[in-house]
Amino acid sequence: MSRALGEDDKVRRFRAFRYAARSWKAPRQVVARIEASTHGSDSRFIVTNLKGTPRWLYESVYCQRGQAENLIKAHKLHLASDRTSCTRATANQFRLLIHTAAYWLLHTLRGLAPKTSFWRDAQFDTIRLALIKVAARVTEMKTRIKVALPSCYPHQPSWALLAERAVKLPP
Repeated sequence: MSRALGEDDKVRRFRAFRYAARSWKAPRQVVARIEASTHGSDSRFIVTNLKGTPRWLYESVYCQRGQAENLIKAHKLHLASDRTSCTRATANQFRLLIHTAAYWLLHTLRGLAPKTSFWRDAQFDTIRLALIKVAARVTEMKTRIKVALPSCYPHQPSWALLAERAVKLPP
């Protein structure tokens, strides 16, 4: 007995087969991911020489590679880490080191957000503009540092939660 697909239901299947395009010397393994939902169907194909189940090759290898490329893209785009225009190599190397430290900070900050939070999937420029690049009054005391945010700042609860979680991190 089959039932109709609901609004959020998806049917996903994975298959592997051999295929040879005319320009190829020999057949190669192709992994197919076919997905159907109420919004229509979507098919993706990857050509690989790796061994493994079709689902594992697609989700754990191919998609993880794409995620790594997205992280590199975030490093370049949102932190401008590809701007190595100094005439000395050591200066460019230092700039890249500083950009990587900023990347690590933003990545850690995003990881501190609750799993269901908007901030967990936010792009680095959103985090930078909404949580870091904020006008605040910082007062250094003997035993603590006080940060006074503007009363109209819309992300106060998120900022406070992330700061509280950051304090609990090991040094």
